[in-house]
Amino acid sequence: MTTVPTVNPQITDAVTQTNVKVVGEAPAEALAVATQAMAHSMGLAMENASQTQGGMQQVNNTATGAIIALITQAGAKAGGGGGE
Repeated sequence: MTTVPTVNPQITDAVTQTNVKVVGEAPAEALAVATQAMAHSMGLAMENASQTQGGMQQVNNTATGAIIALITQAGAKAGGGGGE
């Protein structure tokens, strides 16, 4: 009959304590990762919003310039050129 070798109880206790520590810290680690991911995505959303706002300002400036040019051309065609 073979004898099963025994493991020192201090070794099994150390391994068990390490496993319990990891399992106990898992919820906090998961919440921290989720919070960091949310903060990162919110930062990207704010960057996108400000970039979009800047792009729309460029469109607004271009449209205003084009409308002013049309108004000026219309006034010149109607004989309303000032200073004559």
